[in-house]
Parts: sequence; structure tokens; C-alpha cells
Amino acid sequence: MAIAFPHFIVSDKPTVESAIMVSKPSPVILTQDELKKIAAYKAVEFVESGMVLGLGTGSTAKHAVDRIGELLRLGKLNNIVGIPTSKMTHEQAVSVGIPLSDLDSHPVVDLAIDGADEVDPYMNLVKGRGGSLLREKMIEGACKKFVVIVDESKLVEHLGGSGLAMPVEIVPFCWKFTAHRLQLLFEEAGCVAKLRTFGENGKPFVTDNKNYIIDLYFKKDIGDLNAASDAILRHPGVVEHGMFLGMATTVIIAGELGVTMKNKQGLGSQR
Repeated sequence: MAIAFPHFIVSDKPTVESAIMVSKPSPVILTQDELKKIAAYKAVEFVESGMVLGLGTGSTAKHAVDRIGELLRLGKLNNIVGIPTSKMTHEQAVSVGIPLSDLDSHPVVDLAIDGADEVDPYMNLVKGRGGSLLREKMIEGACKKFVVIVDESKLVEHLGGSGLAMPVEIVPFCWKFTAHRLQLLFEEAGCVAKLRTFGENGKPFVTDNKNYIIDLYFKKDIGDLNAASDAILRHPGVVEHGMFLGMATTVIIAGELGVTMKNKQGLGSQR
């Protein structure tokens, strides 16, 4: 859906939330994808030559990867090493000329840029609706700075508040058993657990790690996020979940009022 978008200037001051607006009489009409691109390009301004970068996955992160490749071609960046969070991003990065490596060779990542499916007021995230949550969490958990790029439609009052999926990556063995246990775990929140499938034949979606994904849908707030995280991970069939708690250091939000940048400054991961 297209929305009105005034011209703007963004402040780089290290405040918790900052944006300087310059309105024009005739607003520019931008699509949601164009808003994602604006947020992605702003995030790439954090990139410096010589960095090891975590390269995110998804429709928003794709713009950031394209921009990094463009700056490398123009000679405005050099000596960049990228660590992709999925096979899809690996292919994209190769196509735009970004040199790649992995966490074995570069266990400390300077900066990661990625999108998110939900962002709560405390900068906690839901990620993984694209299916890459495990590699994303491994790489983004190893970075010094994690910049999240979203459009304002991803903002929620609490995780799960969009009514869309909160993914859990599980081993394929006895997946119905694991899904049932996960649903019972959040019964009070009205949880429904569904195996992610694709195509008309309904075959299970398989991650880059050869696992399945159970999507959890909540009707109510699940409460203490750290407790929920621990409870999910205690199930033996679970590999990882899509809640990224306290990991984001900066969130860049593109919306109808311009770009807002929120920085983590002593904020906890709980509401």
C-alpha cells in the first residue's frame, strides 16, 4: 500500500530516538518496499571499509546487500568481508561482488544488518518468517553492533502482537510431538502451532539446516519473554526460536513521518 512520505533529514545524534523532519507542500508517495529501501540505505551508512559484516536475509535486508555491493563497485568501500545468514543471501552477495567468509574464520563480526518481522517498544524482535532464524541468530549474536531495518508496519506492542507467525526451528524427527508440546506450552495465550509448508502438495518447508519450522500463532500476550525463550529451548526437539531478545543495538524505522532511529541505551529485553 502506498503512503504519503514527506521529504526528510535524519539526525545522526546518539539519542534513544531521533528524527529531524523537513516537510514539503507536495509529499512523495512511496510503497512499502521503497520504505524498506530507505531504511536499508540508512543502515549501510554504518558500514566502514575493513569491516566483517553479517548479511541479513529477507526483502528488507536484500536492499542493504545490494547497496553494499554497489559501494564496493564504486570504490567507496573496500576490504569488506560478508558472512551471509542464508543460502539465498550467499547467492545474492556473490552476484553483487561481496567477498564472503564464515564464523569459523571470523568469529567476531563488526556489524550485522537485517530486517525483522516484529519489533516491540523495547527493541525485542521476532525474526525467521523467511526461514533463516538459526543462522541469523548465530551470526547476529556474534556481532558488535546489530542494526535492524524495518518499515513501521513491523512495530507491535508486544511480540506476537501482529497475529502472524513466531517461528520455531525443530528437528524433523517426530515433529508432530514437538509441535503439540509447543502448543501446550502457550495454551493460556491461545497458541496454535502449525507446521510450515510450501507448494500445493503441502510438503514441509525445509530450512538451510535441513530442519522444519513450527509457526506459533498467539491470541494473547505471552508475558515474560525470557521465561518463554527458556521454556521453548528446554524441549529436546527444538533447535532455536525466532525471538531475538536484547540483541538489537539500533533499529531504523521508515514510515510516513520519515525515518526514526532508536538506539539501545540501557534498555532491558523485557516490557
